[in-house]
Amino acid sequence: MTYISQHLNAIFLFGATLLFGYLLGRVANFFKLPRITGYIVAGILMGPNCIAILPEKFIQQSNVISNFALCIITYAIGGSLYFKRIKEQGKSIICMTLLEAEGAFILVTLGLFIALPILGKYSGMNIKPEYFLPLAILAGALASPTDPTAVLAVREEYKAKGPVTNTILGIAAFDDATGIINFSIATAVAIAVLGGASGGMTSTVLKPLTVIGLSILTGAVIAFLLLFVARKVTDKGSLIVLIFGSLFVCFGFAQIFKLDELLCTMTLGCVVVNFASDQDKFFISIRDYFEEFIFVIFFVLAGAHLQLNVFKNSIPIVLVFVILRTCGKVLGVFLGGVISKAPLKVRKYTAFGLIPQGGIVVGLALLMRENPEFSDISLI
Repeated sequence: MTYISQHLNAIFLFGATLLFGYLLGRVANFFKLPRITGYIVAGILMGPNCIAILPEKFIQQSNVISNFALCIITYAIGGSLYFKRIKEQGKSIICMTLLEAEGAFILVTLGLFIALPILGKYSGMNIKPEYFLPLAILAGALASPTDPTAVLAVREEYKAKGPVTNTILGIAAFDDATGIINFSIATAVAIAVLGGASGGMTSTVLKPLTVIGLSILTGAVIAFLLLFVARKVTDKGSLIVLIFGSLFVCFGFAQIFKLDELLCTMTLGCVVVNFASDQDKFFISIRDYFEEFIFVIFFVLAGAHLQLNVFKNSIPIVLVFVILRTCGKVLGVFLGGVISKAPLKVRKYTAFGLIPQGGIVVGLALLMRENPEFSDISLI
């Protein structure tokens, strides 16, 4: 099979990725699992660790495709941050979102920083002491987001209604955005720490804040330019060209000037949804015609990136991550519910709907792996 994969061209492999991913997604649906699960399994099966249809070279050169998908995904996440709707959701959802996302971030960061010296030796990975803090911070940032796909599947299957379901879905709408902001902060701080923080306060505090501020400004400026150019465009095809062009310029500009790409494109989506006179035309076409395509190609390639030997060695760290993240989510939701005076059953049960992960977390992990600053720790 390796010989065959080495002689298949990129177009064939791209088509096979889409078709096999689509097939496994429908198989996952048959077993009452989210389609994303099938996409990731398809990637694992097609990757070098299994039947090796996708050669290592193709996977390594798939960054452009992954970045294309991330542009669309983060744009859609920004589009969920409609301030009027957030206000209507109520104080309890906002309060619980902030506390559960930041609770998971802080608890995982502190817990792993303390546990990594022991876990590294136990797993045989021999992690260098200088990597403990940046690795803990980055893992903490990955603990924030939630994948609402499983919750939506359960709601549709059992026709669930009520305050707990509504609260979970409300939190999930803003959770990923909080996670991207956390990841942006964590990335900047981790780079400063790995660089030795030679600039003192400038490296560890001012530089990360500058990167985040410029990323938000870049996304906002490009969003207003998009709104200005598209104000009289009614043709869907032309509008999609303008949106994609703006997203790619935004993402590429951020890479050139070492800004935060995901924060830039998320800000673009957030500004568009809040300032467009007709928000739907900027999001519905992409959702209806491109969402499935984006998810299939992105998550199949994400599954193909998985290295089973690394995962096996990382199991102790993964278990600690899951336990700490769950505790952070449960505690954050409960405290947020108490502060906002949410009903008791909302405080008790909402957190369990926020445990599933996937979606943007995979994208954040891949983006971290692509960053040359993290070449020594991205496979831990």
